Amino acid sequence: MFPLHVTLFVLLANLALCQYYDYDYQPVSMLGPSGPNCNKECDCPINFPSAMYCDNRKLRFVPIVPSGIKYVYLQNNLIEEIKAGVFDNVTDTLRWLVLDHNQITNAKIEKGTIDKLTALEKLFFSFNNITEPAIPPSKFLEELKMMNNKLSKFPSGLLTDKVNLTSISLQHNELTSEAITDAFKGPKKLLSLDVSHNKLRKLPAGVPSSLEILYADYNDIDKIGAGYLKKLPSLRYLRVSHNNLEDSGIPAGAFNVTSLLELDLSFNRLQSIPEVNEQLEQLYLQANEINKFDLASFCKFTGPLNYSRLKHLRLDANIITYSDIPPESANCLRQASDIMFE
Repeated sequence: MFPLHVTLFVLLANLALCQYYDYDYQPVSMLGPSGPNCNKECDCPINFPSAMYCDNRKLRFVPIVPSGIKYVYLQNNLIEEIKAGVFDNVTDTLRWLVLDHNQITNAKIEKGTIDKLTALEKLFFSFNNITEPAIPPSKFLEELKMMNNKLSKFPSGLLTDKVNLTSISLQHNELTSEAITDAFKGPKKLLSLDVSHNKLRKLPAGVPSSLEILYADYNDIDKIGAGYLKKLPSLRYLRVSHNNLEDSGIPAGAFNVTSLLELDLSFNRLQSIPEVNEQLEQLYLQANEINKFDLASFCKFTGPLNYSRLKHLRLDANIITYSDIPPESANCLRQASDIMFE
């Protein structure tokens, strides 16, 4: 078992690094010549015989995957369709399927393909043209990436039995709040959910209490539900930047939860600093309309053990300056090494 902080570090790193690192990609030339048990369109290196590399080959179809293959790399092709039967040899053994950067639509995903993969652990389906998710029946699914598609709906119930799913990435789609109602109720081990760059009016409803990372930047969110964060006792990283939040859309104490370490509310329309918990370490409020510095937002009262753990605070591109900080803030914000006004 890895420590919790290691798991979080890996999740955050995966969100930041390019997709090649996401699936531990290595050039075929580093893995030796191809073995005999391989489709002629691809390479199955003898030093890694359970992987089939079909990436960057201008393929227009998914080739038949031979038995013994657990990892299939099909990124960066011209694939438009997935024909029935291509996965028949690996329905209960295929673990990773990478389909990023192709031209696949839902209409060209035939039955008897993804819907037969019962052992899949990772499905990478980003940069295609699907309008709704294609979800395998596998209960072992751990990671789902469908970024930069045309997703406009995500029916509830698709993830009901995904008990091992820990990470979902759906940024850069066309999802509305109504389209994802109860979509994420099933995976009770979910740690990371990214719905940035969509059309949400509110934070996703019905997410499991296990969630630790929620990114919802670049949406149309104009309010935070009262008690929303209270239902997420493990949430540590919340980003809601580049939305339409105003003071009236944030109930009192909405962000005052002990679990939260990082909160990003930058590029909204806030006029005051929302109340946060003393355990918060990173607060980003730049590019709002904040015109006052209320110390009570950080500390209700100050004492030897009662003070804010805030380390970084960004207030640049607002209507206040460093001179607006009250003198008594030194005790409350004693750990703040970086308060930015310009």
